[in-house]
Amino acid sequence: MEDVLDVYKRPYDPKMPVVCLDETSKQLIGETRQAVPAAPGRPAREDSEYVRNGVANLFMIFEPLGGKRRVKVTERRTKLDWAECVREVVDTMYPQARKIVLVMDNLNTHSPASLYEAFAPAEAKRIADKLEIHYTPKHGSWLDMAEIELGILSRQCLDRRIETVEHLRTEVAAWEQQRNLAKAKVNWQFTTADARIKLRRLYPSIEV
Repeated sequence: MEDVLDVYKRPYDPKMPVVCLDETSKQLIGETRQAVPAAPGRPAREDSEYVRNGVANLFMIFEPLGGKRRVKVTERRTKLDWAECVREVVDTMYPQARKIVLVMDNLNTHSPASLYEAFAPAEAKRIADKLEIHYTPKHGSWLDMAEIELGILSRQCLDRRIETVEHLRTEVAAWEQQRNLAKAKVNWQFTTADARIKLRRLYPSIEV
């Protein structure tokens, strides 16, 4: 925990950006009947029946100090999908970075080993060498600021029926653009000192 909190104290450095990564799923829901749009004095109405069209995965890539995020929608959440997401971070989002400080939870797919399953060894090593990885502790995924952004995305964009992956990508891209134009950041104030007081029960006790 303190390792991640120390990372969050670092000053902004475009050559070593702190990037948080998290993922969530979205149930794709289709209509069985045409919804009735809203009208003056009458809210929109949807039929209670619906069709399940599967589940999509969303990777949230969030740079809290830069106010920059990228939401990548995939049809699955495998090791290969994670590896492709990380390659996009390295090659497309931060090609000029000397090192990318990557904060994420310790899900079994979130490992440099996944890079070696997805790519040839030389390519996997090239990507891994650009990363400085910091894992949130078990049951401490709330320390990942990308989880905060996913909560905002869920409330502002995903709290309704979305039928297809294509529609989901369109809606998420519009949300992403709006948030990036606003350069929305996270005002993180929880420090190591706070953790030692408020979460002292999680620290090992030392008998003198």
